[in-house]
Amino acid sequence: MEDLLQTALESADEAISLSPASSANAMIFVLVAAFGVVMALVYVPVRLFLTITARSRRLRLLQRIRRLREELGQPITNP
Repeated sequence: MEDLLQTALESADEAISLSPASSANAMIFVLVAAFGVVMALVYVPVRLFLTITARSRRLRLLQRIRRLREELGQPITNP
């Protein structure tokens, strides 16, 4: 298994060092990967914020519904 890994690494190293286009392709790959990481770093906090706020809105709505049910369950008093 280690021989196979070593052979793969050596062939990848040779492929990169042989052609200048490979270094350009590697740079494009690094840029795309970095862009993906930046997108993830932006997306995760935004998604968490939206999820938390949606849950809090849902909780407030449920509490309001409970209060209204309690008020409806009590008899109406005329002053």
